[in-house]
Amino acid sequence: MTLPGVDADGGDALVPSVTIFRSAGAALVVAFRDEGLPEVLHWGSDPGPVHADGLAALDAASARQVSASALDVPWPLTILPTEREGWQGRPGIAGAIGGAPLLPSWRVADVEVDDLGFSLRAEADGVRLQSSLRFDEAGVLRVSHTLVNTGAEPIALAALEATLPLAERATEVLDFSGRWTRERAPQRRPIGMGSHSRESRRGRTGHDAPLVTVAGTHGFSDRSGEVWAVHLAWSADAVYRTDRLPEGRSVLGAAELLRAGEIVLEPGDSFVTPDAWFVWSDAGLDGLSSRVHRALRARERHPRGDRPVVLNTWEAVYFAHELEPLVALADAAAAVGVERFVLDDGWFLGRRSDDAGLGDWAVDPEVWPEGLHALVDHVRARGMGFGLWVEPEMVNPDSELHRSHPDWLLTPSARSWRNQQVLDVARPDVAAWLLERLDALLTEYPIEYLKWDQNRDLLEAVHAGRPGVDAQTRAVYALLDELRRRHPRVEIESCSSGGARVDLGILARTDRVWASDTNDPIERARIQRWTELLLPPELIGSHVGPARAHTTHRVTDLRFRMATTLFASAGIETDITRFTDEERAELTAWIAEYKRLRTLMHTGELMHAETADEGTALTGVVSADRSHALYRLTREATGEWAVPPALRLPGLDPQRTYRVDVLPALTAAHFRDVKPVPWVAEGGVTLPGSLLTTVGVRAPLLAPASALVVEAVAIA
Repeated sequence: MTLPGVDADGGDALVPSVTIFRSAGAALVVAFRDEGLPEVLHWGSDPGPVHADGLAALDAASARQVSASALDVPWPLTILPTEREGWQGRPGIAGAIGGAPLLPSWRVADVEVDDLGFSLRAEADGVRLQSSLRFDEAGVLRVSHTLVNTGAEPIALAALEATLPLAERATEVLDFSGRWTRERAPQRRPIGMGSHSRESRRGRTGHDAPLVTVAGTHGFSDRSGEVWAVHLAWSADAVYRTDRLPEGRSVLGAAELLRAGEIVLEPGDSFVTPDAWFVWSDAGLDGLSSRVHRALRARERHPRGDRPVVLNTWEAVYFAHELEPLVALADAAAAVGVERFVLDDGWFLGRRSDDAGLGDWAVDPEVWPEGLHALVDHVRARGMGFGLWVEPEMVNPDSELHRSHPDWLLTPSARSWRNQQVLDVARPDVAAWLLERLDALLTEYPIEYLKWDQNRDLLEAVHAGRPGVDAQTRAVYALLDELRRRHPRVEIESCSSGGARVDLGILARTDRVWASDTNDPIERARIQRWTELLLPPELIGSHVGPARAHTTHRVTDLRFRMATTLFASAGIETDITRFTDEERAELTAWIAEYKRLRTLMHTGELMHAETADEGTALTGVVSADRSHALYRLTREATGEWAVPPALRLPGLDPQRTYRVDVLPALTAAHFRDVKPVPWVAEGGVTLPGSLLTTVGVRAPLLAPASALVVEAVAIA
């Protein structure tokens, strides 16, 4: 419906109204004012049916007090707070209009509401705001703003940020940092007074990206506590912020970070923010994940059907591309059950190492005198799809492209990173050239998958004389969108020197992310656990690597590497032609079990639980009807218990009985018990779900770098 309002020319004042929006147990209570932008009175649990009189009473009871040494009248905390209203934290909107500070005095012209949220249009002198706050069916609240210059003076925009009030009982905040091969390392701190921000200025999401900022009640954990969280669906510079001021309520928010002079709106121009995803849960971090995973799985272009088992050639051959060894590798891959064969870096002109060739996107005739057809045809004849690695946004100084177009760089500096520089994709001629080269490859060859890499941060990114990160990011999005429009059946993976571009902005245009460049299972287990906070397993690429990890040189057992890769979009990244017959048999059995279970893993609800056993972690997935579940207990380090605590299996139906069995093909268990745990040694146990979830079963004593995988199936 449309609430009574005014258009830009004036008219009757907007009728004051307090409205509650609901979805999946979450709620947003909003007060629409006679003047100014609306105020969110509550974001969190659904209070249930409330009469209009009750909402009006809540508004009155929530009226802000006039405190000492403050404004003489109460002031609202609006959806875009500024000093104009009395807010003295980080502003929701900032900049300059015609050289004067941008402090709009908003007049709401129109509000559109439905059960899930609202959109509004507000006007001020020389500027228009269009805002949307809307739940989806999973209870995820998406917030976006659009600013339009309706005046005659340019607007230099410094900030346009999505914010929501945060309950005062949220006293701790969790977010993430990291580095190459150690992405998404959690860090936790109390929420203190003041305005606190995490800023990323890497020109891409970054290995050290916050990923999600989670505020919660004291001691919130995997499956307990109340949490409020925000993620920015954006693949470049970002700011995540919390504000807690003595004069008002706390605030949680996120936005694109705008560099000085980056966004200047001329008359008629507009700026649209990336979506900020706000999520509330009273079931801890797993409750938060459950909402986001359901929202992602409801997308029209979410990957559906069986996620194919991949073999990527990088850690098998690196740059040593020759037809015969790659054909042999393809044969070995098909024999163990691989469904997609991806040719990684090294196939194009002059590419014998990482210091030459980037930008010259044509098959190298010295290595491939007849093109890639022989390899592609052989791969497809063995029943596998074919994929190809590309890095379109980058160029090596030692390349024909760079020699022909040195003016196509995004930076005035000659400094390189990983022997490469960045192309200015926001230039129409650059974008058109890249589209033509990629389109030509996808037209000539039956490629079903692109591994799209991006291997450096952006430094001194300058486009058309201004900071260029925003323009670059939107141009890359547009390039991906057009490529997918032309080739809708081609899937794309987002890789960025591992996990440096993991966000919902890039995932609106791709089908999975590469979580990290490390295949060390000890490191990868932690990275994947925290990537799962945002993404369901089918969107997380994870591969079985060599026995000696490329990044850490740690040696681990094949079965442990396979167990770590289980809860993911799984694959292999090692030379399996060198495997023994026993290792190939183990790999074949693992792939067969993965295929049997992947529908469960890629549609069920993900679970994590504290084990009370230092050095261990439990990951599980439970089907929607609670009839089928899979759990993996991993040990990364030794613990204090000689007899481990009982293993509880979360998420099962307490009213049903389950058969719980160890899956030998997926278990990498080196037991250290003097006498084996009976149910493990004797082939399983049958127990009610109520006991499995609350009491549990005795866990075996695992050695470090071991895993136990069990399946629970309801039998009554």
